[in-house]
Amino acid sequence: MTTTEREKTAEETGYRPWFRRNPALNLAYRIGVGVVGGLVLAGGVLMIPYPGPGWLVVFAGLAILATEFAWAGRVLRFAKRYYDAWVAWLKRQNVVVKALVLAATGLVVAVTCWLLGAFSLVGGWFGLDWAWLESPIFGSRG
Repeated sequence: MTTTEREKTAEETGYRPWFRRNPALNLAYRIGVGVVGGLVLAGGVLMIPYPGPGWLVVFAGLAILATEFAWAGRVLRFAKRYYDAWVAWLKRQNVVVKALVLAATGLVVAVTCWLLGAFSLVGGWFGLDWAWLESPIFGSRG
């Protein structure tokens, strides 16, 4: 079966053709996919520097968007190719480079926690009211 035949078969089954028959429903569906996919993608981008599934969520958001938008499919293939290249490059590096990447990631996490006031919050639990723990964004807890 060719790619065109598979796409035609996929279009003829399921609920999607029902939406495509009505331009208003089709637009609403596409907007819904765009909003949901965009929110998942934005959440994934915010999670990238932190331990956890940041890249997985980015790829999930792009996959959601790719169901309706061709550009998202191209971006998904591009991002996956470069992510795989980055992982392969990092695997080939020595321990010092890997440690530097880990330290940079830890620094991003620590700075973000400080900016959001997490250190001040936790310090308050232990009675530590040190000025340097205060977030420069949110100021004092007072």
